[in-house]
Amino acid sequence: MTEPLRIAYSPCPNDTFVFDAWAHGRLPGAPALDVTFADIHLTNGMAERGELDVLKVSYAVLPWVLDEYALLPCGGALGRGCGPLVLTREPGAALTGKRVAVPSERSTAYLLFRLWAAEQVPGGVGEIVVMPFERIMPAVRDGEIDAGLVIHEARFTYQDYGLHRLADLGEHWEDTTGLPIPLGAIIARRSLGAERLELLAESARRSVRAAWDDPAASRPYVLAHAQEMDPAVADQHIGLYVNEFTAGLGEEGYAAVRGLLTRAAAEGLVPPLPPAALAFP
Repeated sequence: MTEPLRIAYSPCPNDTFVFDAWAHGRLPGAPALDVTFADIHLTNGMAERGELDVLKVSYAVLPWVLDEYALLPCGGALGRGCGPLVLTREPGAALTGKRVAVPSERSTAYLLFRLWAAEQVPGGVGEIVVMPFERIMPAVRDGEIDAGLVIHEARFTYQDYGLHRLADLGEHWEDTTGLPIPLGAIIARRSLGAERLELLAESARRSVRAAWDDPAASRPYVLAHAQEMDPAVADQHIGLYVNEFTAGLGEEGYAAVRGLLTRAAAEGLVPPLPPAALAFP
Protein backbone atom coordinates (compact mmCIF):
# COMPACT_ATOMS: atom_id res chain seq x y z
CA MET A 1 0.00 0.00 0.00
CA THR A 2 1.33 3.44 -0.95
CA GLU A 3 2.13 5.70 1.98
CA PRO A 4 -0.11 8.79 2.28
CA LEU A 5 1.37 11.99 0.92
CA ARG A 6 2.43 14.36 3.69
CA ILE A 7 0.74 17.72 3.16
CA ALA A 8 0.60 20.93 5.19
CA TYR A 9 -1.93 23.72 4.81
CA SER A 10 -3.49 26.28 7.09
CA PRO A 11 -6.65 25.81 9.20
CA CYS A 12 -8.14 28.84 7.44
CA PRO A 13 -11.56 28.35 5.82
CA ASN A 14 -10.33 28.63 2.24
CA ASP A 15 -7.83 25.77 2.69
CA THR A 16 -10.16 23.45 4.61
CA PHE A 17 -12.91 24.15 2.06
CA VAL A 18 -10.60 23.36 -0.88
CA PHE A 19 -9.06 20.20 0.60
CA ASP A 20 -12.07 18.76 2.45
CA ALA A 21 -13.15 16.20 -0.17
CA TRP A 22 -9.56 15.10 -0.85
CA ALA A 23 -8.50 14.91 2.81
CA HIS A 24 -11.58 12.82 3.67
CA GLY A 25 -11.15 10.27 0.91
CA ARG A 26 -14.14 11.33 -1.19
CA LEU A 27 -12.15 11.51 -4.46
CA PRO A 28 -11.78 8.02 -5.99
CA GLY A 29 -8.27 7.56 -7.37
CA ALA A 30 -6.76 10.51 -5.49
CA PRO A 31 -3.74 9.72 -3.29
CA ALA A 32 -4.37 9.55 0.46
CA LEU A 33 -3.21 12.57 2.49
CA ASP A 34 -1.52 12.84 5.88
CA VAL A 35 -2.49 16.40 6.85
CA THR A 36 -0.56 18.80 9.08
CA PHE A 37 -2.16 22.13 9.93
CA ALA A 38 0.27 25.04 10.09
CA ASP A 39 0.27 28.79 9.69
CA ILE A 40 1.70 30.05 6.38
CA HIS A 41 4.85 31.32 8.14
CA LEU A 42 5.53 27.74 9.28
CA THR A 43 4.75 26.13 5.92
CA ASN A 44 7.08 28.59 4.18
CA GLY A 45 9.84 27.43 6.51
CA MET A 46 8.96 23.77 5.91
CA ALA A 47 9.30 24.35 2.17
CA GLU A 48 12.68 26.05 2.54
CA ARG A 49 13.90 23.08 4.58
CA GLY A 50 12.48 20.58 2.07
CA GLU A 51 10.00 19.03 4.52
CA LEU A 52 6.80 17.24 3.44
CA ASP A 53 5.57 16.29 -0.02
CA VAL A 54 2.92 18.96 -0.67
CA LEU A 55 2.62 22.40 0.94
CA LYS A 56 0.49 25.53 0.83
CA VAL A 57 2.98 28.40 0.85
CA SER A 58 3.21 32.08 -0.01
CA TYR A 59 3.93 32.82 -3.66
CA ALA A 60 6.69 35.04 -2.26
CA VAL A 61 8.70 32.00 -1.10
CA LEU A 62 8.83 30.38 -4.57
CA PRO A 63 12.23 31.82 -5.59
CA TRP A 64 13.81 29.91 -2.69
CA VAL A 65 12.07 26.54 -3.19
CA LEU A 66 11.42 25.90 -6.88
CA ASP A 67 14.56 23.82 -7.31
CA GLU A 68 12.99 21.13 -5.13
CA TYR A 69 9.27 21.84 -5.54
CA ALA A 70 6.99 22.39 -8.53
CA LEU A 71 4.18 24.94 -8.53
CA LEU A 72 0.82 23.21 -9.02
CA PRO A 73 -1.43 25.11 -11.45
CA CYS A 74 -4.42 24.91 -9.08
CA GLY A 75 -5.52 24.75 -5.44
CA GLY A 76 -3.98 28.06 -4.36
CA ALA A 77 -5.29 31.54 -3.65
CA LEU A 78 -5.28 34.49 -6.02
CA GLY A 79 -7.98 37.06 -6.34
CA ARG A 80 -9.24 40.60 -6.50
CA GLY A 81 -10.38 42.73 -3.60
CA CYS A 82 -8.70 40.36 -1.15
CA GLY A 83 -5.27 41.83 -0.50
CA PRO A 84 -3.47 42.53 2.77
CA LEU A 85 -4.22 45.69 4.76
CA VAL A 86 -1.93 48.07 6.65
CA LEU A 87 -3.62 49.02 9.93
CA THR A 88 -2.88 51.78 12.44
CA ARG A 89 -4.44 53.10 15.67
CA GLU A 90 -4.91 56.59 14.22
CA PRO A 91 -6.22 57.37 10.73
CA GLY A 92 -3.63 58.57 8.23
CA ALA A 93 -0.63 57.83 10.46
CA ALA A 94 2.83 58.29 8.91
CA LEU A 95 5.03 55.17 8.87
CA THR A 96 8.46 56.72 8.25
CA GLY A 97 10.84 55.16 10.76
CA LYS A 98 8.04 53.30 12.56
CA ARG A 99 7.75 49.69 13.85
CA VAL A 100 5.57 47.51 11.64
CA ALA A 101 4.44 43.96 12.41
CA VAL A 102 4.20 41.49 9.54
CA PRO A 103 3.12 37.82 9.51
CA SER A 104 6.22 36.67 7.63
CA GLU A 105 9.12 38.16 5.70
CA ARG A 106 8.65 35.40 3.13
CA SER A 107 4.97 36.24 2.57
CA THR A 108 3.29 37.75 -0.46
CA ALA A 109 1.79 40.27 1.94
CA TYR A 110 5.29 41.40 2.89
CA LEU A 111 6.38 41.76 -0.75
CA LEU A 112 3.28 43.83 -1.52
CA PHE A 113 3.99 45.94 1.57
CA ARG A 114 7.61 46.60 0.58
CA LEU A 115 6.61 47.49 -2.99
CA TRP A 116 3.95 49.89 -1.62
CA ALA A 117 6.27 51.39 1.03
CA ALA A 118 8.99 52.04 -1.56
CA GLU A 119 6.54 54.43 -3.26
CA GLN A 120 4.47 55.72 -0.33
CA VAL A 121 6.73 55.95 2.76
CA PRO A 122 9.41 58.66 2.35
CA GLY A 123 12.60 57.55 4.06
CA GLY A 124 11.25 54.05 4.57
CA VAL A 125 9.72 52.27 7.54
CA GLY A 126 11.75 51.45 10.62
CA GLU A 127 11.86 48.06 12.35
CA ILE A 128 9.99 45.09 10.87
CA VAL A 129 8.66 42.73 13.56
CA VAL A 130 7.56 39.21 12.55
CA MET A 131 4.52 38.16 14.56
CA PRO A 132 1.79 35.46 14.25
CA PHE A 133 -1.02 37.13 12.34
CA GLU A 134 -3.59 36.62 15.13
CA ARG A 135 -1.41 38.75 17.47
CA ILE A 136 -0.93 41.67 15.10
CA MET A 137 -4.22 43.55 15.60
CA PRO A 138 -4.09 43.38 19.43
CA ALA A 139 -0.47 44.59 19.29
CA VAL A 140 -1.43 47.61 17.15
CA ARG A 141 -4.43 48.35 19.38
CA ASP A 142 -2.27 48.19 22.52
CA GLY A 143 0.48 50.41 21.11
CA GLU A 144 3.09 47.65 21.14
CA ILE A 145 3.80 48.45 17.49
CA ASP A 146 2.93 51.39 15.23
CA ALA A 147 1.28 49.53 12.37
CA GLY A 148 0.37 46.02 11.35
CA LEU A 149 0.21 44.15 8.07
CA VAL A 150 -2.81 41.83 8.26
CA ILE A 151 -4.19 39.07 6.08
CA HIS A 152 -7.09 36.62 5.93
CA GLU A 153 -10.22 37.29 7.98
CA ALA A 154 -8.68 40.41 9.56
CA ARG A 155 -10.13 42.26 6.55
CA PHE A 156 -13.54 41.76 8.11
CA THR A 157 -12.73 42.22 11.80
CA TYR A 158 -10.13 45.00 12.19
CA GLN A 159 -12.76 47.61 13.11
CA ASP A 160 -13.67 45.50 16.15
CA TYR A 161 -10.22 46.46 17.48
CA GLY A 162 -10.79 50.17 16.87
CA LEU A 163 -8.17 50.20 14.12
CA HIS A 164 -7.98 52.17 10.89
CA ARG A 165 -7.03 51.06 7.40
CA LEU A 166 -4.03 53.04 6.21
CA ALA A 167 -3.71 51.14 2.92
CA ASP A 168 -5.27 48.27 1.01
CA LEU A 169 -2.25 46.67 -0.66
CA GLY A 170 -4.43 44.57 -2.94
CA GLU A 171 -6.08 47.71 -4.26
CA HIS A 172 -2.66 49.28 -4.80
CA TRP A 173 -1.42 46.17 -6.64
CA GLU A 174 -4.52 45.94 -8.85
CA ASP A 175 -4.49 49.67 -9.64
CA THR A 176 -0.83 49.60 -10.68
CA THR A 177 -0.78 46.26 -12.55
CA GLY A 178 -4.37 45.35 -13.47
CA LEU A 179 -3.59 41.81 -12.27
CA PRO A 180 -5.09 39.66 -9.51
CA ILE A 181 -3.17 39.32 -6.25
CA PRO A 182 -1.07 36.14 -5.93
CA LEU A 183 -1.36 35.03 -2.31
CA GLY A 184 -1.02 31.31 -1.57
CA ALA A 185 0.47 28.59 -3.80
CA ILE A 186 0.34 24.79 -3.71
CA ILE A 187 3.72 23.16 -4.32
CA ALA A 188 4.77 19.51 -4.52
CA ARG A 189 8.12 17.73 -4.62
CA ARG A 190 9.54 17.44 -8.14
CA SER A 191 10.99 14.06 -7.13
CA LEU A 192 7.45 12.63 -7.10
CA GLY A 193 7.72 12.58 -10.91
CA ALA A 194 5.61 14.08 -13.68
CA GLU A 195 2.86 11.45 -13.58
CA ARG A 196 2.37 11.78 -9.82
CA LEU A 197 2.44 15.58 -10.03
CA GLU A 198 -0.26 15.51 -12.72
CA LEU A 199 -2.37 13.30 -10.44
CA LEU A 200 -1.92 15.77 -7.58
CA ALA A 201 -2.99 18.70 -9.73
CA GLU A 202 -6.05 16.82 -10.98
CA SER A 203 -6.94 15.81 -7.41
CA ALA A 204 -6.71 19.43 -6.26
CA ARG A 205 -8.97 20.53 -9.12
CA ARG A 206 -11.49 17.79 -8.33
CA SER A 207 -11.46 18.69 -4.63
CA VAL A 208 -12.21 22.35 -5.42
CA ARG A 209 -15.07 21.40 -7.72
CA ALA A 210 -16.48 18.94 -5.17
CA ALA A 211 -16.54 21.74 -2.59
CA TRP A 212 -18.36 24.05 -4.99
CA ASP A 213 -20.84 21.33 -5.97
CA ASP A 214 -21.73 20.54 -2.34
CA PRO A 215 -20.62 23.35 0.01
CA ALA A 216 -22.53 21.85 2.94
CA ALA A 217 -20.29 18.76 2.89
CA SER A 218 -17.22 20.82 3.85
CA ARG A 219 -19.00 22.83 6.55
CA PRO A 220 -18.05 20.67 9.57
CA TYR A 221 -14.37 20.57 8.53
CA VAL A 222 -14.27 24.32 7.87
CA LEU A 223 -15.90 25.33 11.15
CA ALA A 224 -13.96 22.80 13.24
CA HIS A 225 -10.70 24.52 12.25
CA ALA A 226 -11.85 28.13 11.92
CA GLN A 227 -10.53 29.18 15.35
CA GLU A 228 -13.92 30.27 16.73
CA MET A 229 -14.53 32.38 13.63
CA ASP A 230 -18.09 33.53 13.04
CA PRO A 231 -19.61 31.25 10.36
CA ALA A 232 -20.62 34.32 8.31
CA VAL A 233 -17.00 35.53 8.33
CA ALA A 234 -15.85 32.05 7.29
CA ASP A 235 -18.25 32.25 4.32
CA GLN A 236 -16.88 35.68 3.34
CA HIS A 237 -13.35 34.30 3.61
CA ILE A 238 -14.14 31.38 1.28
CA GLY A 239 -15.95 33.68 -1.14
CA LEU A 240 -12.89 35.92 -1.46
CA TYR A 241 -10.10 33.35 -1.62
CA VAL A 242 -11.66 30.40 -3.49
CA ASN A 243 -12.41 31.41 -7.07
CA GLU A 244 -11.63 30.56 -10.70
CA PHE A 245 -7.89 30.89 -10.03
CA THR A 246 -8.15 28.12 -7.41
CA ALA A 247 -9.45 25.74 -10.09
CA GLY A 248 -6.73 26.82 -12.53
CA LEU A 249 -4.19 29.65 -12.67
CA GLY A 250 -4.66 30.26 -16.38
CA GLU A 251 -2.73 32.89 -18.33
CA GLU A 252 -3.81 35.75 -16.07
CA GLY A 253 -2.86 33.87 -12.89
CA TYR A 254 0.59 33.01 -14.19
CA ALA A 255 1.05 36.61 -15.34
CA ALA A 256 0.22 37.80 -11.81
CA VAL A 257 2.75 35.44 -10.25
CA ARG A 258 5.49 36.38 -12.72
CA GLY A 259 4.63 40.07 -12.28
CA LEU A 260 4.92 39.96 -8.49
CA LEU A 261 8.19 38.03 -8.44
CA THR A 262 9.75 40.06 -11.27
CA ARG A 263 8.95 43.37 -9.55
CA ALA A 264 10.15 42.04 -6.20
CA ALA A 265 13.41 40.82 -7.77
CA ALA A 266 13.93 44.25 -9.37
CA GLU A 267 13.68 45.77 -5.86
CA GLY A 268 16.17 43.22 -4.51
CA LEU A 269 13.54 41.55 -2.30
CA VAL A 270 13.81 38.05 -3.83
CA PRO A 271 16.26 36.20 -6.10
CA PRO A 272 15.33 36.33 -9.80
CA LEU A 273 13.44 33.32 -11.18
CA PRO A 274 14.98 31.19 -13.95
CA PRO A 275 12.88 31.34 -17.16
CA ALA A 276 11.18 27.94 -16.80
CA ALA A 277 10.86 27.92 -13.01
CA LEU A 278 7.04 28.11 -13.02
CA ALA A 279 6.56 25.44 -15.69
CA PHE A 280 4.45 22.40 -14.71
CA PRO A 281 5.14 19.61 -14.12
